[in-house]
Amino acid sequence: MIEQVVQKWHLYMRGQLEGGLDTLLADDCVFYSPIVFTPQVGKEITKLYLQAASQTLPGDKKAESHEPSHKDGKFRYVKEVMSGNTAVLEFETTVEGKYANGVDIITCNDAGQIVEFKVMFRPLQAINAVHRQMGAMLEKMSPK
Repeated sequence: MIEQVVQKWHLYMRGQLEGGLDTLLADDCVFYSPIVFTPQVGKEITKLYLQAASQTLPGDKKAESHEPSHKDGKFRYVKEVMSGNTAVLEFETTVEGKYANGVDIITCNDAGQIVEFKVMFRPLQAINAVHRQMGAMLEKMSPK
């Protein structure tokens, strides 16, 4: 089942998933952020965080990357490991011109919906930059 969920996630990331996150996330989905201490529970808050992340982590064109595989600076997945109902997707991107990488750990239920989405991110400079950017994006996206 996790393979189909990951395929749908990739479609979502390309803007090609009909129904978007509403079809992919379970109502009781839990999001674990590298920035926020407490788990974020529920589909709506998880959607908000994932949409904000997609706006703040597209990558920069002016990357100071020493990674030979990451010359363009854009967000991309570079490894996938799947077992049972869990996938670990390693990504790389740039944040404020610096190379950064991390993993998305996705767990699904038997219905093919994401029930847990956990993000781990490094290095600290990138986390601090994402914290600033995500804060601004979440404020902008929140209903007034």
